[in-house]
Amino acid sequence: MTGLLLNAMGQGLCIVGAMGSGIWTAAAVNLSAWQGWNIGIVLFVSGVFSAATNQVLIRRIDVPRFVAEVIYAMFYGYFVNIFTWLFTVLGIGSWPMLARTLVSCFGVAIFCIAISLYQRANIIMHPNDDTSNILRFRYLHGNATASQLVDFIPPIIVTAIAWAFSGKLLGINVATAVSMIFNGVIIAWSDEHVWPHLRHNFKMTPQKDR
Repeated sequence: MTGLLLNAMGQGLCIVGAMGSGIWTAAAVNLSAWQGWNIGIVLFVSGVFSAATNQVLIRRIDVPRFVAEVIYAMFYGYFVNIFTWLFTVLGIGSWPMLARTLVSCFGVAIFCIAISLYQRANIIMHPNDDTSNILRFRYLHGNATASQLVDFIPPIIVTAIAWAFSGKLLGINVATAVSMIFNGVIIAWSDEHVWPHLRHNFKMTPQKDR
């Protein structure tokens, strides 16, 4: 629950700060603006697609894993909407550009710490972050930075398509660059320094199958 709230809070700060956000959130913002959909719903639907992708990446059908990730995505979209509303009411969106830049970058750091926490706990996590976890440990020899970069490919494509059709590019700014460059670095740092006794227990199959 802590990881969920931290993640949603960080994303809310990025959205309201309007100086860039994580690339997945930026893709949702652009798709929402292009099609007029609620951003919480867009985040939920993208989470369902990611959860389905994870079933392919682990090369087996794991129904509990899929259901847990869909439930997480549902609550995640809901809480992002709440935090976005709260930070808008607090007037963060009207702060000077430098302050909003710092807030947005702080939001990136917060959601990276959240990702580190629930990836290590490996109980329930956002499907996008399970994707990067699977890529990291099954395909990329534990490299957190490489897994994040590979995980960025789909939202970059979505953002480019939305931009091409709408003529608008939203949610892309300084904090987006910070996220794309430092997501993996911050996650790896958090693994060692934020609740360091919580260690990765990554698994591909349920315990009973081992």
